[in-house]
Amino acid sequence: MNDFALSVVVGLGFGFLFGIGCSLAVVHAVYSRGYRKAVADSLEPAKPKIFREALRKIEERRVRKALPAPNKSGPEGQ
Repeated sequence: MNDFALSVVVGLGFGFLFGIGCSLAVVHAVYSRGYRKAVADSLEPAKPKIFREALRKIEERRVRKALPAPNKSGPEGQ
């Protein structure tokens, strides 16, 4: 039983370490390629459609935040 427990602990340890290592490698590959693509897209003179749409949404949100809140203490609110 002692040998079995030791084997289980060692197997779980190796499995956990290899699993973490593989997942980190995948995350790094996805992140580095995505980051490079985003930088390349930002340097192009003609911006992609998704970039222009995201920029438009950001600008609209900034305009909405800059507008004053509706005043509810007018004649209707009394």
